[in-house]
Amino acid sequence: MIRKVALLAVMSVASLAPLVAAAPSSAATVKVARETLSVSVASITPDVPKSQTDVITFTGTVRNDTAAALGPLRVRLRYTPQRFLDRAAMAAYQSDQNPATLPGNVSPSSAMDIPALAVGAQATWTFTATPVQLGYTGFGVYPIAVDVAQNGVPITTQRTYLTYAPPTTPKLPRNRLAVALPVIDQPHRATDGDTFVDDKLSQSLSGKGRLADLARIALAAPKSVTWFVEPSLLDDLKTMTKGYQIKTKDRTEGKPANDTAGEWLSTMSTALAASPVVATPYGDPDVTALAHQGLDALPGRAIELGGQTARALLNRNAQTSINWPPAGMLDADALDLLSVDPGKVTTVLLNSTNLPPQPPVTHTPDAAVTLDSVSGPVKALVADAELSRLFEPTTPTSVLLSTQRFIAETAMIAAEPGQVTPRSLVVAPSRRWDPNPTLVTSLLKTAGKLPWLSMTTLDSIRPSKASVPRAGLTYTEQDRKEELSAKYLAPVKEVATQAQLTASVTTPKGPSGFDAAVLRLTSSAWRNNTRAGRAITKLVGTAVDERIGKIRITDAPRTLAGSNGVVPISVKNSLDKPITLHIDVKSNDRARLQIQPIPDEPLVIGGNQSGTLQVGMIATTSGDATVTVQLRTIDNLPYGKPQRLTIRTTGYTGIALVIVGAALTVMLAAVVTRILRRRSERRLARAGKSRESETV
Repeated sequence: MIRKVALLAVMSVASLAPLVAAAPSSAATVKVARETLSVSVASITPDVPKSQTDVITFTGTVRNDTAAALGPLRVRLRYTPQRFLDRAAMAAYQSDQNPATLPGNVSPSSAMDIPALAVGAQATWTFTATPVQLGYTGFGVYPIAVDVAQNGVPITTQRTYLTYAPPTTPKLPRNRLAVALPVIDQPHRATDGDTFVDDKLSQSLSGKGRLADLARIALAAPKSVTWFVEPSLLDDLKTMTKGYQIKTKDRTEGKPANDTAGEWLSTMSTALAASPVVATPYGDPDVTALAHQGLDALPGRAIELGGQTARALLNRNAQTSINWPPAGMLDADALDLLSVDPGKVTTVLLNSTNLPPQPPVTHTPDAAVTLDSVSGPVKALVADAELSRLFEPTTPTSVLLSTQRFIAETAMIAAEPGQVTPRSLVVAPSRRWDPNPTLVTSLLKTAGKLPWLSMTTLDSIRPSKASVPRAGLTYTEQDRKEELSAKYLAPVKEVATQAQLTASVTTPKGPSGFDAAVLRLTSSAWRNNTRAGRAITKLVGTAVDERIGKIRITDAPRTLAGSNGVVPISVKNSLDKPITLHIDVKSNDRARLQIQPIPDEPLVIGGNQSGTLQVGMIATTSGDATVTVQLRTIDNLPYGKPQRLTIRTTGYTGIALVIVGAALTVMLAAVVTRILRRRSERRLARAGKSRESETV
């Protein structure tokens, strides 16, 4: 037989508005009341009673936000001595809206009557009880509810939990709890200059802005919390510490240096100096989409650049071997891509739907498991969905209710049948969360003092004997639809290819200067905002084209003096660094103009200088002919667009042959004439000598 509960009830009405003694009791009025009359639980002290004689104090309020005064009302504390059997029963209790399923025990002494409650008025209530009065006999989680009834009909209810842990409780395993908190935003710049595409970061840094709230949490969080920080956010904030610009549709607006950005970076650097920090890949790329669309080189570069940036701007010990993919979802292709060098991820943090137990289990599985990748074993840590949601509730709730639920959930896990050794649990709210600092700080503080929990860092969790078999990476067709699409990534791939060319011609080879810009284009932030991603892609593409255009073929007229000879092809390098490239020349009319073989030697041009290649050509006729000139990298990739040049052939060599031929003809005629003259003179001389002989 359930003991009667002796409760002390105290009530006060906090309202200066006139009270109305009666209120309509029609069905329509009750419906309105259900929608706008609210009851809340403000405190439960102690939050975990440990003795049957502990006095538990429940306090809260009833507020009337209907359009009419309500009364009489009755506030009741409802309870049952029957504890929950498992976490599923707790979830069902919380989601149930049926008044018939509320805890059934209500004693007349636990009820408070409110004669009337005016519009906008609020009444406070207080109930006290001990575990023995509530009928609690042992360790467990018990349902508690406070409802408000009108004419005996419950019209609004607040459900919660109470965890009882008496000294007689059997020794519970001390489960290890790791909390991962994200500091991940979206890109706010296109290229690495000082021009931003919006000013959202400035708004987020002040007051109750998202980044300001994250800093408040970081200052109060225990050092065991693992922080996932997106490095392009740090880069953007660093840029804001100097004067910057905001590019709008019609104009560009100058902004002064943002001191708050520098203060935020300093605050986070100090707060996280002794905490484990994980640098996400730069720009937070959509790794699964990149793996599926053939952009395999980008994740490794993002991991490398992300680590460098985070170590320079936030925490010199920031690691990159742990990866938290978008939505906590991976498939085998993405896992393989992450597991290879450069970057080489050895641990992934996943959503529970991505790696479900197989076969299903009724208890809470251990968070750690080992996956096979192309590069060997990879540790997977699976976040507990319910615990994670408590850090980021999807519906409005109070700090108290979330804290009581957290206590209850972790206590139920510790008491699950069959648990002998401690298990590992992971909390990971959604990656772009908008946290409530008071709530998160309260939950972290509570986790640190519960006797069945031990706070630890994420990288300290390893697979153990408590691990359960998992089904393997479960990645559905719907998951693929949520990725960045092939249509979105096609122009990104083209921009990435062209950007890489700008680095391949410089001497010595180095980063293109567009690595960070390209990675921003692949951000998972554009999954739900492809329009913004495409706009930034166009801006980066324009910047890449401008860089490529700084190396160009001069278009001055070129002349081939004669039917064969050399024609100079000049290239202007407007970059401030040397370049090395090849020049490919092809005739567009081989019957009129032929190109002689070009030596396979690269052309080296100094910064802000021009270089010239002498190209041998043979013309069969005089007039104009065209050639196509293509610059190529050392790797024989086309650099920039091909250019058509006109070659003018004069035919001077043919005329010269005519002239020489005519000259030879004239010269031969003169020689012949001279020979004939000499012969004639000799003949005349011999004839004269003959006459003289005859006379003698």
